[in-house]
Amino acid sequence: MATKALFNTVVNWFIRQRIDQIQNFMKYPVETQNGILFSQLFHAEDTEYGRKYGFNSISSYQDFKNKVPVVAYEDFEPYVEKARQGQKDVSWPGYIKHFAKSSGTTNAKSKFIPISSESLEYCHLKAGKDMVSIYANNHPENQLFTNKNLRLGGSSELYADFNTKFGDLSAILIDNLPFWVEITTTPSKKVSLMGEWESKLKAIVAEVKNEDVGSILGVPSWMMVLLQRVLKETNVNSVSELWPNLEVFFHGGISFKPYKEQYKPIIGKDINYYEIYNASEGFFGIQDRSNSDEMLLMLDYGIFYEFIPMDQFHRSNPKLVCLEDVEIGKNYAMVITTNGGLWRYLIGDTVIFTSLDPFRIRITGRTKHYINAFGEELMITNVESALARACEETNASVTDFTGAPIFMKENESGAHEWIFEFSKAPENLDEFTDIFDRHLKSINSDYEAKRYNNITLRKPVVHIARPNLFYCWLESKGKLGGQNKVPRLSNDREYIEPLLELNQQR
Repeated sequence: MATKALFNTVVNWFIRQRIDQIQNFMKYPVETQNGILFSQLFHAEDTEYGRKYGFNSISSYQDFKNKVPVVAYEDFEPYVEKARQGQKDVSWPGYIKHFAKSSGTTNAKSKFIPISSESLEYCHLKAGKDMVSIYANNHPENQLFTNKNLRLGGSSELYADFNTKFGDLSAILIDNLPFWVEITTTPSKKVSLMGEWESKLKAIVAEVKNEDVGSILGVPSWMMVLLQRVLKETNVNSVSELWPNLEVFFHGGISFKPYKEQYKPIIGKDINYYEIYNASEGFFGIQDRSNSDEMLLMLDYGIFYEFIPMDQFHRSNPKLVCLEDVEIGKNYAMVITTNGGLWRYLIGDTVIFTSLDPFRIRITGRTKHYINAFGEELMITNVESALARACEETNASVTDFTGAPIFMKENESGAHEWIFEFSKAPENLDEFTDIFDRHLKSINSDYEAKRYNNITLRKPVVHIARPNLFYCWLESKGKLGGQNKVPRLSNDREYIEPLLELNQQR
């Protein structure tokens, strides 16, 4: 025990040294970002991409905007494929050895995101240390390295293809973690890298139930599945009975808002919750204050940020701004240039800034995940807030949901159709629907205008999902675990139709 305590003290001292560097980029954010941009351009000027777009002649941000195009994955894929086949110096110097396989949500077509040695070391792994550093700085009494950290990744096998490896980002990270992280982490590397979800879940439960867990890390929806399995296996009422030293849950991947109340009885005591914002393309934000719903935008990970105001997103030539020109409360699509060789890459996420000194953000959704079939511009943050109120007022709990438009036909107005999977259903579904609808109107004036007298939009159509509907659908697609999820909102009926059909097969 004394050895563990000494180890905890030493590690905490080392990781807190990083705080000075974080405070430095908070103090000089624009200078930090400019330094990253021109460093990236210099490093990549002799790559195929750098020669094509004249990186060596770019001397200002305006030059960069004028010469280098904004791209989606489909535009960038030819360069990714060249790098995957072993070609060097494509969009980043040298060979890319790892590719994170990501479909974003549940699409059949996978993306392969290049993970250079620089992005692995100075973005993803650095962020993992920062996550702990920030928490340790806020909680000097922490015992993170006295106890074990429980991690939960996705399907984590690595596969060889050409001269490269690909798999979930979690697999790449686990395969490259420093030894001192491995000795303080559970489950073991062998179990963490298992591929088949159900077998992996059983193996994780078998290992972690006998550990002294002090922190947990994962996606809220899948972590809940794991913790419920642990409770069932150990026959305890809450995980704090099993792990009395549990002190923090680091979570990301999806919004925690729909899950927060459901975690209270599972955990069984008050702990700290810290949100992180990471993706295959990079690690972007870390909650830097306790009991906050904002994240500090991390500015020294080799990522240069640009932003498209969402009111211009669908224009043929939208205006982009860099960090020094963003505004509080405005919804932006994020564009990134990274040390993994992505250049002005449209990641698909939307954020708002809640603070400009320092730069803090909230995630508001996805550029493709919204409902705007009738001009209502319904965003996920609107839905989550209204849903939280509806649950609170009807004493209900929602575990999963998705929504899509019902389009107008003949003389019939349109509507929004929803499937809600409840862990605790409301006694009166009509009352729940009315409250949900009312709060959507109060939050979103465009939605309220379209609902006026049911002329454009009539009352929402709500279905109760059978138990485990979303789990079963993801299982049928081979998408269990990790950050896989059904989109909460869709502007078409691609996701809701098969779920409605499956829901009828009781």
